Amino acid sequence: MSTITAKTALTGCLVPDVAPTGCLAPIDRTGLEGLIAAGKANPKVVKTLKCKTVAEGKFRHLNYIRSLPPYIVDEPPGLLGDDTAPNPSEASLAALGSCLAVGLHANAVHRGWTVRKLELELEGDLNITAVWGTGDVSEKPVGFTDVRVKVDMECDDIPKAEIDALIKHVQKWSPVANTFTRPVNLEVGLG
Repeated sequence: MSTITAKTALTGCLVPDVAPTGCLAPIDRTGLEGLIAAGKANPKVVKTLKCKTVAEGKFRHLNYIRSLPPYIVDEPPGLLGDDTAPNPSEASLAALGSCLAVGLHANAVHRGWTVRKLELELEGDLNITAVWGTGDVSEKPVGFTDVRVKVDMECDDIPKAEIDALIKHVQKWSPVANTFTRPVNLEVGLG
C-alpha cells in the first residue's frame, strides 16, 4: 500500500464567481456573503455537530455524520490495525488541513482574489508509548505536542505579504485550529 501524507490540495483556478475552462468550480459567493451577514447579525449562535462512532472490529470504526456514508477510521499495521483508513490522529490532521483550506478559499473569494493553487502539508509529533493507556503511562504529554502546516497558495496579483497576513487571519478564525490550540470542555461517560 502506498504511503499517504497528510495533504489537502486544491489545484487549478479558484476564481470568485466564475469557473474558467479547466478550473475548479468556485464556492458560491452569494451564499458566502449570506453566511457572513448571518454571522454578523447573530454572533453568539452555537451549532452542535454530531457523530456516531461504531466499532466494527479490531481497530476499524465507522463514523456516521449527518446522512453521509460512514467515515472510516482504522490504525496502521504497526498499531495492530488493518490499514484500511487514516488513524484518529491522522484524521485530526486532515480535519485541520481541510478547515484551514476552507478558510483560505472563503477569505480569498471574499476579497475577490483569484486562487491558482492551494496546497497544505501537515505533520504532527506525538508520543504513542502510552499505547492508549495500556503501555508506559508515566507523566508525559498525550496527543500532538507540535503540528506544522506549510501552505502553498498562489493568487493572481496578490503580494506574498498579503497572503501571509491571510494565512494568519485564517489560523486565528479556524474552528479546528482553535480546537488544537485551546482547552476544550470534554465529557466522556456512559450514555
